[in-house]
Amino acid sequence: QVAAASGHTVVLVDQSDEILKKSTKGIEESLKRVIKKKFADKPEAGAEFIKKTLKNLTTSTDAASVVHSTDLVIEAIVENLEVKNKLFQTLDKFAPEHTIFASNTSSLQITKMANATTRQDRFGGLHFFNPVPMMKLVEVIKTPMTSQKTFESLVDFSKAVGKSPVSCKDTPGFIVNRLLVPYMMEAVRLFERGDASKEDIDVAMKLGAGYPMGPFELLDYVGLDTSKYIIDGWHSLEPNNPLFAPSPLLNKLVEEKKLGKKTGEGFYKYK
Repeated sequence: QVAAASGHTVVLVDQSDEILKKSTKGIEESLKRVIKKKFADKPEAGAEFIKKTLKNLTTSTDAASVVHSTDLVIEAIVENLEVKNKLFQTLDKFAPEHTIFASNTSSLQITKMANATTRQDRFGGLHFFNPVPMMKLVEVIKTPMTSQKTFESLVDFSKAVGKSPVSCKDTPGFIVNRLLVPYMMEAVRLFERGDASKEDIDVAMKLGAGYPMGPFELLDYVGLDTSKYIIDGWHSLEPNNPLFAPSPLLNKLVEEKKLGKKTGEGFYKYK
């Protein structure tokens, strides 16, 4: 959406036409929300903006057949290294030499994905934040093999879609999640020890630190399974790092399929 709205030609690829229809509808709805703010007093200009944006967007279920005419591929599929590497290996065979590959992963090593291709120097991370149309930040990740030219292209692209890029080396969690995930885990440990209630911890961080959500609200919003997946991955990389220690309570909730907002219950219950 943000790429199409900023004048880029975009091909959105997914596994089925059904999913793509749903995605396109979601983008249309999102654009309607954008124009309410952006073109509040100019409905014609707003309608024109939506039309122009959607014109820049086509869909496909066959990534290999559309990659031959692209300058940049951004992968945002399931957080599984094997599955990602398989996709990149396939696309590597069909993409032109100049095409840059980027992953939107939040927790996996970019270097491991780059190594699955023959374009390590044209490979980096572009980590967008949810919801992407609202959030201004993009983390641009440079591996030891990413060329300066590729890195600059990724920074320029981030700016061209209206984002504020920050740069980070290929370290677990990059900047935001490297600080945010241990903070959320530390909140869970504080609660596990019985030092404070989850409600009071949430209120304290909202009113004391100015955070829009408390750590338990944020965990439920992100998904407890996602948070567990990230911390387990980092724990296997650095088993002696106390910041990456697993939480018995988090593991128990995930086991009970209480994954947060999406299942109606996590640390809190949702109707």
